Amino acid sequence: MDRLSGSARLMIVSDLDHTMVDHHDTENMSLLRFNALWEANFRDNSLLVFSTGRSPTLYKELRKEKPMLTPDITIMSVGTEITYGNNMVPDDGWVEFLNQKWDRKIVTEETSKFSELTLQSETEQRPHKVSFYVPKDKAQDIMKSLAARLEGRGLDAKIIYSGGMDLDILPQGAGKGQALAYLLKKFKAESKLPNNTLVCGDSGNDAELFSIPDVYGVMVSNAQEELLQWHAANAKDNPKIIHATERCAAGIIQAIGHFKLGPSVSPRDVSDLSDSHLEKFDPAYEVVKFNLFVEKWRRAEVEKSELYLANMRVVCSPSGVFVHPSGVEKSLGDCVDALRNCYGDQQGKSYRVWVDQVLPTQVGSDSWLVKYKKWELSGEKQRCCLTTVLLSSKGVTVAEGLTWVHVHQTWFAGAGSTDDSTWLF
Repeated sequence: MDRLSGSARLMIVSDLDHTMVDHHDTENMSLLRFNALWEANFRDNSLLVFSTGRSPTLYKELRKEKPMLTPDITIMSVGTEITYGNNMVPDDGWVEFLNQKWDRKIVTEETSKFSELTLQSETEQRPHKVSFYVPKDKAQDIMKSLAARLEGRGLDAKIIYSGGMDLDILPQGAGKGQALAYLLKKFKAESKLPNNTLVCGDSGNDAELFSIPDVYGVMVSNAQEELLQWHAANAKDNPKIIHATERCAAGIIQAIGHFKLGPSVSPRDVSDLSDSHLEKFDPAYEVVKFNLFVEKWRRAEVEKSELYLANMRVVCSPSGVFVHPSGVEKSLGDCVDALRNCYGDQQGKSYRVWVDQVLPTQVGSDSWLVKYKKWELSGEKQRCCLTTVLLSSKGVTVAEGLTWVHVHQTWFAGAGSTDDSTWLF
């Protein structure tokens, strides 16, 4: 939360499964479109929050499976855990708050009396969350009876049914909505309340997010019946909440445009990346555009034209240096020449490139230092390197784009490569 000195321009708070992540989209295209939009236009001055029912264990597994960005804040286990930054530092104040009036032992004792409840895996049982599977046709009756039993034991608990099968029992003060309200209260106390907040969801455990005052909301087109029913009963006349016509992350992009919260055309949806109509130098956009071109070139999704390579040479300084993750130094010109031989080498394959945490810093009147993670997906294997780029606007116009002066890459811990020869800049 300390990355921004003032209020976030936009804070997106999104569920993951079937909202940000479309498990029916084998190419992950809607997620990749969102990634490019966020890194090119929002990362530098906005906040990305993932709010998931997954435990930390399953959340980390999902990150290994899908081309996901790194959020600024992660809310897990149906709003019972809040962590910050890359290291996922827990919010101790939230833990102390949830400990009040909570007794996990009483929950396990009372739920054991319902044979219809099947305990979920051990990884999903958390200090402030007890999770079960429940038959859809038994869910409402069990919730009513269980609530009465817990109340009779003096426990003020919350029971959430979602996904047509999941039953979670939490402290009354927990949940995705309360976790968001807690964060907004902290931001307000620091005079950093986001200018706009957009919440995104698809299922019953997301309903609380849409209850927070003054937020914009999008139910993605594939939202489940339980969330649509909640909306019809509680928020159908709220103009700040829409039911998107697009699935998952594409629906989030649609909502950004609908509510005019910022740019809503992903660089992945721009056919000619050289025709960007930028009004000022934009280092983040340059980084996204550059890496996206490399993907399209290797997938043969652009014409094999010397003009493209000539344009790349123009944006690379004649004396520019690339330091490969292996430590080998090459000229940027040699790297462009190497691209010529790689045209179409990933055609028809599951090959994608995306960048994460693109953070530019102006270090001179005409120069920027940009740090980011560059990811490549080839088949089921993901590789990542930490990248630092020096960009310059000296002697060029906005239309010509920034000049790449120096690129330095190192392998990201746990996501490096055993074959350095296949990694290009």
